[in-house]
Amino acid sequence: CTPVQEQTIPVILDGKDLIAVAQTGTGKTAAFLLPVLNKLSEGGHPEDAINCIVMSPTRELAQQIDQQMEGFSYFMPVSSVAVYGGNDGVLFEQQKKGLSLGADVVIATPGRLIAHLSLGYVDLSKVSYFILDEADRMLDMGFYEDIMQIVKYLPKERQTIMFSATMPAKIQQLAKTILNNPVEVKLAVSKPAEKIVQAAYVCYENQKLGIVRSLFAEEVPERVIIFASSKIKVKEVAKALKMMKLNVGEMHSDLEQAQREFIMHEFKSGRINILVATDIVSRGIDIDDIRLVINFDVPHDSEDYVHRIGRTARANNDGVAITFVNEKEQTNFKHIENFLEKDIYK
Repeated sequence: CTPVQEQTIPVILDGKDLIAVAQTGTGKTAAFLLPVLNKLSEGGHPEDAINCIVMSPTRELAQQIDQQMEGFSYFMPVSSVAVYGGNDGVLFEQQKKGLSLGADVVIATPGRLIAHLSLGYVDLSKVSYFILDEADRMLDMGFYEDIMQIVKYLPKERQTIMFSATMPAKIQQLAKTILNNPVEVKLAVSKPAEKIVQAAYVCYENQKLGIVRSLFAEEVPERVIIFASSKIKVKEVAKALKMMKLNVGEMHSDLEQAQREFIMHEFKSGRINILVATDIVSRGIDIDDIRLVINFDVPHDSEDYVHRIGRTARANNDGVAITFVNEKEQTNFKHIENFLEKDIYK
């Protein structure tokens, strides 16, 4: 049982509204799925009706929650459907079927759920549990209006549960609007695992690519993620590494959904061993045993830094995180060191 689970499961079982500030990789999916599944399996909920909605910012996260859901509910009489975007007509029809027949648990991205709602065959009047996962990210992606529109379809009497990695003013505002007297659980932004070896290279911007090339000149560790702050930079770094004949994949918002999934699959299976990515990957995507994380740029804030390097040293593996710091980024990097309360080896 993780700290998140210890603090949130009893609250959810108790039927209270909840806002929990917790990062990814803390076992939070199980923290909301297990108690809800437990309540659904006890009976007393309407058959053939949607009883629970889990909102997720991205298709990738919706798929992950759905996979966990399938694992947890294997021996339970609880049905679920994942509802997310993609250009696939067959997928839309499957989702329509699951929604109109009333799957117990619907795991959905906001835009796609609204598309189905607007067609008139989705009944949310029996929903008992409304869960928002990575709520801050949903708002960052501009889903506030969509969420509020979905809430209009829900009964007033329901249990609402919100998980968010951060707690900015707009999240507090959303909580005030849709939660009823919630219990607040705040798990401190955890410092990176002690097992992560952190280092920094202080260099000029135009030296960064050369350093990456020299790091990989001899051999490439099995799994590497290089984070860059813009998609232009991601493309530039990926191109340079491909010219070195390395197995590189890139991940940014220009890619179609199917391309992203393909690249994640290739990376997880080991056919790609270097992933160059924007922060899209630093939150909410489970990839274990990353050996090395490189921050090609200093992240905007300490939390992004913790999220990024948290990709390494998960489970029982050691990991290395290297950050390139140019002359303009030094002040920002100093803030991160102050937050971590440590000087990073340079």
